[in-house]
Amino acid sequence: QGEIENYPAPYENTTVWSKVKSLTTPTATGKDIAVGLFSSGYYCGAAEVNGGVCSENGDQILGEGDDLNNLLNNAPASYFGHVLEFTEAVTVPYMCSRNNNFSNRSQKGILWVVSPADAAAARRRKREIKTRK
Repeated sequence: QGEIENYPAPYENTTVWSKVKSLTTPTATGKDIAVGLFSSGYYCGAAEVNGGVCSENGDQILGEGDDLNNLLNNAPASYFGHVLEFTEAVTVPYMCSRNNNFSNRSQKGILWVVSPADAAAARRRKREIKTRK
């Protein structure tokens, strides 16, 4: 699975979740964040790692209660999500399954996260190239 695939990688085949933290829900683990995002907020977190991420107001925990409909028909219409901070440099292929027929309408991209020092060096190189022209 990767940037050329039209299908999302299973959670077990990804590494990005160990390299992010939630600024909106600091107690959320990487798996809690992934579960919330893949379910459009239907599940608040993963039961086996949940450490207070789910509130007392009836939030669903993965593996408990009603199952998520495979078409997301019982998922919320909107989802606040998480504000994420990457803890290290990483390349993240992503895809959106909305309006994606998995052949000629793929909606995917790549997010490159670099350190601030590397970003500054790249900007300097770009300015140097511009001034040489």
